[in-house]
Order: sequence, then structure tokens, then C-alpha cells
Amino acid sequence: MSELSRRLTGTAFLLCAVFLGGFGIMMQWEDATGVKEKIACMAKQETAAENPKIAITFDDGPDPVWTPQLLDGLKERGAKASFFLMGKQAEAYPELVLRIQEEGHLIGNHTYSHIQLNQKNRKVFKEELVKTNELLTKITGEEVAFVRPPYGSWDKSLEAELTMFPVLWTIDPMDWSSSNVSGIVKKVTDEAKENSVILMHDAYSSSVTAALEIVDKLQKEGYEFVTVDELMLN
Repeated sequence: MSELSRRLTGTAFLLCAVFLGGFGIMMQWEDATGVKEKIACMAKQETAAENPKIAITFDDGPDPVWTPQLLDGLKERGAKASFFLMGKQAEAYPELVLRIQEEGHLIGNHTYSHIQLNQKNRKVFKEELVKTNELLTKITGEEVAFVRPPYGSWDKSLEAELTMFPVLWTIDPMDWSSSNVSGIVKKVTDEAKENSVILMHDAYSSSVTAALEIVDKLQKEGYEFVTVDELMLN
């Protein structure tokens, strides 16, 4: 073999070695990148799965002034809520009932006139639930499965009679009795934990302001606001 041939052969061998080495490094880098991407994806999924869920609920509406403002705020924040409506209010403002439904919130029954169940008025109480269910179904086209009994007074036998589930609460800031927004917010955020059910009302300016501040603070802490059926049925 001539000197020139030997040099060309050596050069070709060197180039081939460099190419193969570079290719191997590139493949290793791509493999490592793929693994890193998979790990990152799994971490995101795990983080999302760990987000604690919480439910905020509103009684006594819909209110023609404060409910629309509340709905605007919830929509901006991507938060879902549960609204337990009085029949007389739903009858007066059916357009708000439809908006609540269309924006993905849960609609429940809060009797027709906010009657409190006692030993003497069971029949009337049941009639109010039935009347309100019929009104809400007529407006939304959907059956109502959840009830928030005023003052928490309930007769368990009504669950089978009406095929309804009572929804009580774990946090009550008594927002209906106070206009102290910061006090309402502190009460809720101090007591909040995973699967908490917050009781509020969409019939007062201070309650709406406090509710949106609560959502802001708890979302920053990682909470996801869902409807009560998601907490109860999952």
C-alpha cells in the first residue's frame, strides 16, 4: 500500500470513529432527554393529583344584584361552587338559575321559603322541597339531587322518600351576620383543609367580596374549588 493510500485509510478510519462516537453521544443525550421529559411529566401528573379539593357553597339565592357579581368572580378564577337556591328566588330570577347551570356550578334545593324543619311541620317542609325541585327542574331540565336544609335541620327518612342527599358543612364563618370581610376570610382560611365544605351566602355584598378573597387565598395554597357532588361521590 502506498503512503498516500495509508494516509487516506487512516483518515477515513478516524472520521468514522469520530462520527460513530458523536452518534453514540447524541443517542445517549436523546435518551437522557427523553427520560427527563418523562420524569417531568410524571411529576406534573403527581402534583396535579395531589391538589387538595375544597367546596364553597352559597345559600339563599339567587340574588339579582350579588349573585351575578359572584358568578363573574368565580368565572375569572376558574372556580366551581354549589348554589342551594330558595324556590321563591329561583321563581323570580330564572335567568340566574340558568346562568349558574351553564357556568358549571351545582344547583341544589334550599326549600321554597327557607322553612326550618321541626316536629310539627314535616309535611309542609316536604311540600316545599317538592315544589322547589319542580321549579328548578322546569328551569334547568335536570333533576335536583342535593338539598341544603335551612339551619341544618333534617329528617333522614326524607332521603329515601325524595331521593335527595343532604349537604351540610364543615366551616361556617357566619357571613350573614357580619360585614367584616377580613374576619370572614380569616375564619375560613384558618380552618380550611382538604374536602372542607364552606357555608356562605350570595345575598350580601360583604359575603361576595369575602368569598372571592377566600378563593384567591386558597387557590394560591394549591386548593382546587369543586362542586360538592365531586367531594361526596368521588
